[in-house]
Amino acid sequence: MLFANPTARRLSARLFGLVIAFVALAPLHSGAQSLPPEVDAALARAKVPRESVTMLVADAEGARPPRLAWRSQAQVNPASIMKLVTTYAALDLLGPAFVWTTPVYVDGPARNGVLEGNLYIRGQGDPKLVIERLWLLLRRVQAMGIQSIDGDIVLDRSAFDVADTDPSAFDGEGLRPYNAAPDALLINFKSVVMTFVPNRATQTAQVSYEPALAGVTMQPTVPLSAGECNDWRASLGADFNDPARIGFTGSFPAACGEKVWPVAYSNPRSYAARAVGGLWIEMGGRIKGVVRDGRVPAELRPVFEVASPPLAEVIRDINKYSNNVMAQQLFLTLGLQQKRRGSLETARATVRQWWNDRIGTGEGQPVIDNGSGLSRDERITAAELAKMLQIAWRSPLMPELISSLPASGVDGTLRKRGLRGGGAAHLKTGTLRDAAGVAGYVHAASGRRYVVIAIANHANAVAARPAFDALVDWAAQD
Repeated sequence: MLFANPTARRLSARLFGLVIAFVALAPLHSGAQSLPPEVDAALARAKVPRESVTMLVADAEGARPPRLAWRSQAQVNPASIMKLVTTYAALDLLGPAFVWTTPVYVDGPARNGVLEGNLYIRGQGDPKLVIERLWLLLRRVQAMGIQSIDGDIVLDRSAFDVADTDPSAFDGEGLRPYNAAPDALLINFKSVVMTFVPNRATQTAQVSYEPALAGVTMQPTVPLSAGECNDWRASLGADFNDPARIGFTGSFPAACGEKVWPVAYSNPRSYAARAVGGLWIEMGGRIKGVVRDGRVPAELRPVFEVASPPLAEVIRDINKYSNNVMAQQLFLTLGLQQKRRGSLETARATVRQWWNDRIGTGEGQPVIDNGSGLSRDERITAAELAKMLQIAWRSPLMPELISSLPASGVDGTLRKRGLRGGGAAHLKTGTLRDAAGVAGYVHAASGRRYVVIAIANHANAVAARPAFDALVDWAAQD
C-alpha cells in the first residue's frame, strides 16, 4: 500500500521498524504451540503425554522467532544434556587449549637406580589419566634412573574436596563405570577392563585384565560352554564383591568370540594405589615401602609433570560418549581454577556466576548439581538452554563445541540414529530412568541452522526417542 501523505509514510516506516525489532527480540517461548503430527503420533505410541515433554526449534542465529516452542518455559531434568552447560562454560572460562598437569616429586637422591626417599604424584583433576598415560608417567620416573624406591609412593589427592560416596547410591548399579565418582587422581576411571578370548583347543577362555591391580587375584581362565551368545555376562557368574579377588563361577560361550567387559572396581577408594603399585611392579620396578595416600611436602618442587590432552579434545569424550565422571572432573576443575577449591559448592558458584554474566539473569536459571546430568536434581528450561546454544553458535568457540557433539548416524551416542531426510545434526543425548532427550544443532536441507531441543520427563521417557528423532527430521526437512 502506498501513502501519498509524508506523515503517513513516516508512521508506516516507524511501525515497520517496531515490527522488525519485535521479531528480533521475540522470546523463545513464542512460536508454534502445536506439535508436528509425526511427533504427536510418536509420543502417543510411546504413551508419553504431550504435557511431559518440552520441545523447541529455533534459528541458531537467534534472528527469527522459533519455528516451534512447546512448554519451553517448563523446568525439566535434562539428564546428560546438562553436559552442554558444563562443557561450554569450561570452553569459555578455561579456553580450548587448557590442559591438566600431574606433577611428580621426589624427596631424596637417586643412586645406583635406587631412590633414597619417597616418590610423590599429585593429582590435579586430569579427567583422562588412563592406564597408557600412567605408564608413560612411570616410564619417565624410570628414565630418571629410578628402578627401586626405598620409601613409599605417595598419592596426593587433596586438590578435590569431595566426600566418598556409595557408587550404588544413584541407581543400584555400582559396578557400572558410569557411576565412578570424581577424584583428583582419577586413574583409568577406577575401572578394570576384562577381555575374554576363547581357545577351543583348551576349551577355556583366556581372561586378561587392564590394569593389573596390586594385591588383587585375577582368575586367568574360565571354561568354555556351548550354545548361543546371549546373556554372556550372566553366564560367567562373575564375583566382584571381594576387593582382593576377581573370579567367575560360570562359563563363557564359545560362540561369542572375543568380548570386552569394563567394570568399576568394588573398592574405589583403594583403586589408585592398587593401579599405581601394580603397574610399577609390572614395569620391573621395586618398592620397599607401600603405595599410600598423603600430601606433597610444601617445600618440594616437581621434577617433572605430565599434561593431559587439551580441553577441546577432552570435551569430545565427554559429549560424544556421555562420560559422567569426566564431566564431573571438569565441573570440579572449574571450581578449582576459578575459586582455588575443587568442591561442588565452588563449582556450582562458578557456573552460576558464568551463566549470569554470559547468558543472563532472567527466569529459568538452571539448577546445577554435579554438572554431568547424573542427578535427580538438575533442572533447566528449553528456552534458556536454547539461548545458551544460540550464544555459543555466535561465539568463536562454536567449532569446538559442535565438534564435541555426536554426529547423527556417524559417531558417539548417535552412531545408530541417522536422519531420514536431508540435512545433518550434532546433538547431545541424555538418558535416565525417567528422563530422556536430545539437544544441539541441526543443519536443515535448506541450508539453515537450527537449535533443536526435545526432553521428556516421564516414566516412559526412553520410549519417546522416536518422537525426538521425528522432531529432528521435521527440523531438518525445512
